[in-house]
Amino acid sequence: MSGWELVGVVLGFTYLVLAIRQNIWCWLAAGVSELIFVVLMFDAQLYMESGLRIFYLVMAAYGWYNWRFGAEGDLPVTRWHFRWHAIAATAIVLLLLASGRLLSMYTDAAFPYWDSLTTWSAMFATWLVARKVLENWYYWLIIDAVSVWLYVERGLMFIAGLYLVYLVMIVFGYVAWKRSMNDAALVTAGAEA
Repeated sequence: MSGWELVGVVLGFTYLVLAIRQNIWCWLAAGVSELIFVVLMFDAQLYMESGLRIFYLVMAAYGWYNWRFGAEGDLPVTRWHFRWHAIAATAIVLLLLASGRLLSMYTDAAFPYWDSLTTWSAMFATWLVARKVLENWYYWLIIDAVSVWLYVERGLMFIAGLYLVYLVMIVFGYVAWKRSMNDAALVTAGAEA
């Protein structure tokens, strides 16, 4: 455990609190924490996770832009049809099998298939957060549960602790976003009446 790990964890926690509140500053906290986590994951031989953190940096910029300028500056929470999730899950499985195999053959990666699962799933779930799709919280429940185990196994105890906290906060995030979506639907229905 290092001081940098602790700083990244505090910023990661800040990101989720602000994301639950749909506060645009969540993306700044995410960006800085991910700069730290890129190095930490690479040092822990979680290469897919390290690559994921680079993706998170890009998504922090995209998320900020989308939340700022999407839907004229007020992007609403929406839902996706089940078939889109089925297509996404199939793609994630195919990607994790391919990258897990490559990592196990050509690198000294720790847990190549689990690392690939959390990475590809998190990339998709992050995109859903940036688009404010409600079901992102379901994905995070699975991703974060697997991540806790993965980080404990690699000695990243602060980060594992953060992800344990995330597991609890996911419930609050889902409830808050669902309420926001329902409130917007009531306003729209009232305006049409």
